Order: sequence, then structure tokens, then C-alpha cells
Amino acid sequence: MNYATIKKFDIANGPGVRVSLFVSGCRHHCKNCFNKEAWDFNYGVPMTVQIEEEILDACRADHITGLSLLGGEPFEKENRQGLIRLTKKFRERFPQKTIWCYTGFLLDEELLKSQDSDVLELLNQIDVLVDGRFVDELKSAELLFRGSSNQRIINVAETLSKGEIVLLEGKWERTMGSGDIYEA
Repeated sequence: MNYATIKKFDIANGPGVRVSLFVSGCRHHCKNCFNKEAWDFNYGVPMTVQIEEEILDACRADHITGLSLLGGEPFEKENRQGLIRLTKKFRERFPQKTIWCYTGFLLDEELLKSQDSDVLELLNQIDVLVDGRFVDELKSAELLFRGSSNQRIINVAETLSKGEIVLLEGKWERTMGSGDIYEA
């Protein structure tokens, strides 16, 4: 698995201050994707144990609320095993922090119908999944934590437990003028 970049102070891809890992490789090729260079599975550099430790060390800080996984596409077959290894280590070290993941796949129509056991294994490590392909015509700067209005912000554990999609939409709002985000 290759990765494109690591952001150690990210406020755009989930609530609070997060460490974000952008993996390489994506077959969705969404129109006007913000990270088109990461479509190539060979883009960036290979993930190593040392890089995993660098990511986990960055997550250790008290001001870090969690880890966000983006791409490229985290759920591409080529990326799943590396992310499972990383997220399991994260869970062991930081059980109080959250993992957000961004995917172009739809949870109910694609991921949960997959025959690959590592899809469910990765899903079980994730707290919040932002699913759905980026649709340029549905893009809005007013949206929090997603690029287009078709994308859903999903509570993964509750969804898996109830057997139906449980959204977090509407629970996150921006306070007027400050840019701060709070849970309503």
C-alpha cells in the first residue's frame, strides 16, 4: 500500500483536530476530484512500520481527537490490509479516540454486500464512515466533513448493530462566524 500524504493537524476531515492519512489508489475517478494525483496506486511512497509508528505517535497528543482515512480510496483491495493493521494498532493505543473514513463506495449497496472478509474487518475498526462518490454538481462549501450533498455521514457501529443506516447528519453544526464546530 502506498500513501500520498499525512496531515498531522487536520480540521477539515472530521471533528476536532485529527491526523489524516491519504492513501494512494482509486478507481472511482470522480469528476473534479480534489486529489486526482492519488488515483494512481503507485503515487506517493510505500507504507512501512516506521510510517505507521509516526502516524500513531502523532495521534498520541491530547489535542488530537482521532484518525481520518482518505484517499485515493481506503476500501480499494490494495489498501485494506494495511489500513486494518494501522487501525487495530490505533484502537489498542487510543480506545477513546475516533476513526473517520472517507469512501466513494456506498456502505449498504457496495461495502456490506462485498464477499471480501477484510471489508467488514476494516468497517469494524471505523467509528464514522463518510460514503458516496464525490459529485461535482452537488458540491457545496456549506457542507461539513463532506464534499457533495449526496455523501452520508454514518455511525458505523450503530448501523452494523441495527442493520440499517444510522446517520450523524444534523448533529454537527458550525457556529455563526467563528468557524468552530460543536455537537448539537
